[in-house]
Amino acid sequence: MKVDLPTPVSTEEMKIDVREIEAILQAPPMNLPPWPDAQITLKDGRILYIRSIQESDIKPALGYLEKVMKVEKDFYDIVGVRVYGEILALIRHRLKDPFTLMGLVDGEWLGFANGRVWDENVAVSLHTLTFSRKARLGWPMYYAKTYYAMEMLKVKEWWSTFESYNGWRMAGLSMAQPTKPYPQMQHELGGAKIFYLDQENWQKRVKNYIKEVIGQDLSFDVSPEVKKANAVFRVPETIDL
Repeated sequence: MKVDLPTPVSTEEMKIDVREIEAILQAPPMNLPPWPDAQITLKDGRILYIRSIQESDIKPALGYLEKVMKVEKDFYDIVGVRVYGEILALIRHRLKDPFTLMGLVDGEWLGFANGRVWDENVAVSLHTLTFSRKARLGWPMYYAKTYYAMEMLKVKEWWSTFESYNGWRMAGLSMAQPTKPYPQMQHELGGAKIFYLDQENWQKRVKNYIKEVIGQDLSFDVSPEVKKANAVFRVPETIDL
């Protein structure tokens, strides 16, 4: 947009270093604690290894999500598209203060959970995605990122929304999450209702309930054997959704 100048100037054109623009567009990061590696034994006896995403994961993960976003069932298409954008945003620096967890079983990427920090009081749940119905990974992956927000960041509230019926049943309904007034308050994912947990509800009810459902708690003492088994990241060979 150009507007007539109100006064004569010595220079009508200026050269701008785009790195100066990037400093304006890219949000300054908060000092977030790192996610410590964790493990948990699944119902079938296999061990789920949950770690932060690594830059080397991103290219193969995006390639696999290109297939997921074509699955027109259980909202995998729209969730796949949005998760693709959220992972790409990590290397494009277009997501404010994200935390992204990868769930691996013997190196195979089977679970995903992410969120971001709104401010020191609120963290926002973005997506929980699993790539194997048999493994029952939804609960531990959602629990891991909620644990990070409530226990490690110690935010006052954790805001979720649900794009699929399965997700709402698992976390919204079974955890009895209340909602914010709607439409006065809307979740950033498409303006949907905000389901939330506060510290009182988390500490007195939900945290223990999730552990009961899963059957155990996260262990942050990851064995050398588990780390070795998951040293090489790979995406699933097929789409098992």
